[in-house]
Amino acid sequence: MGEVERKVAYTPRAPVRQGVYSQAIVVDRTVYVSGQLGMDPVSSLLVPGGVQAQARQALVNMGEILKAAGCGYENVVKTTVLLADINDFDNVNEVYKQFFTRYFPARAAYQVAALPRGGLVEIEAVAVLGPIADVS
Repeated sequence: MGEVERKVAYTPRAPVRQGVYSQAIVVDRTVYVSGQLGMDPVSSLLVPGGVQAQARQALVNMGEILKAAGCGYENVVKTTVLLADINDFDNVNEVYKQFFTRYFPARAAYQVAALPRGGLVEIEAVAVLGPIADVS
């Protein structure tokens, strides 16, 4: 069996890593985006304004990472949404559907005991590189 290629996708337009992980890893045509908090990439602080503002910033950050990996939101096939409070699910959905507008990715959503830095939402994704032919 031949080797698969692995590379790190990185952009300074999203928060720089605060631990031992990469913003994203690309393996062949699959992009694994690390969980994104609603952090401002300049200040490295959570954005003010509650869960919707943090969800929006998390998805903006994700978009910058996807771009650095060579794709966009339309290439995302799976997301995981982690919530500090599951009652925020509908509020996050209102923001989520502004970024994923067609052929929504498969998704899981969970309430967790706590998120890093006191975040209210964290979103991770799996995407594929290249054009996608949508079939019914």
